[in-house]
Amino acid sequence: MHAIILAAGRGSRLAEHNPEGHPKCLMEFGGRSLLARHLDILNQLGVRNLDLVIGYEADRIIDHVGALFFRPDVAFHYNPRFEQGSVLSLLAARETLESGQPVIVMDADVLYHPAILKTLLDTDTENCYLLDREFAPGDEPVKIAVRDSVMVEFRKQLADGLSYDMIGESVGFFRFGPECAALIAAECARYESDGLGDAPHEEALRDVLLRQPGDFGFEDVSGLPWIEIDFPEDVIRASNEILPAIRADLPDF
Repeated sequence: MHAIILAAGRGSRLAEHNPEGHPKCLMEFGGRSLLARHLDILNQLGVRNLDLVIGYEADRIIDHVGALFFRPDVAFHYNPRFEQGSVLSLLAARETLESGQPVIVMDADVLYHPAILKTLLDTDTENCYLLDREFAPGDEPVKIAVRDSVMVEFRKQLADGLSYDMIGESVGFFRFGPECAALIAAECARYESDGLGDAPHEEALRDVLLRQPGDFGFEDVSGLPWIEIDFPEDVIRASNEILPAIRADLPDF
């Protein structure tokens, strides 16, 4: 299994909690950076190869990774257009997406219980999303709508009248088999060639999903603590709620 972590973004909305201007993936919770936690969890779960897509303050991230002892082998991919959409960051890992092996794609800005990633690695579903039914409604969560056990939408905004019998928030971690990974690489390249480089990578994933929804499945990780760090209130909740909840189960986390 090969992992891809998207870590190119700046995180400018978190300036009040990040006065030194660190890349968002280097923000620390409980004395360790988000990125260090990612790499440690991947290593513990047996993932030995990682593509890390970087952009903002790339040298700082490279130095940080070099100082970590327990981690997979890391190949760095630089996205010079990191100020644009994350679809270009995923495209930077095109070689791995087209390598003919299964891949895990992950957002770097997530603090999470390791059991969430273990669920994705252990699933029998070749092309798998993770959803959490216990989420706060609003415009920010990327939602997964399910009807008759099939994902029918994957987006922040759901169309009026969309029929579904279950809805959850995407954790931002995905597993793709070789064929699907190659289709996603092609879709990201199409976005670039069509001048849609400002799009989030989720839009490319959505396009592939909705063309052939029967080829995809999901795992429900509701009840396991996690949070995506996007806004100042997320930093506070991560420190005061999510990290203590993880440590209640894993004291050494």
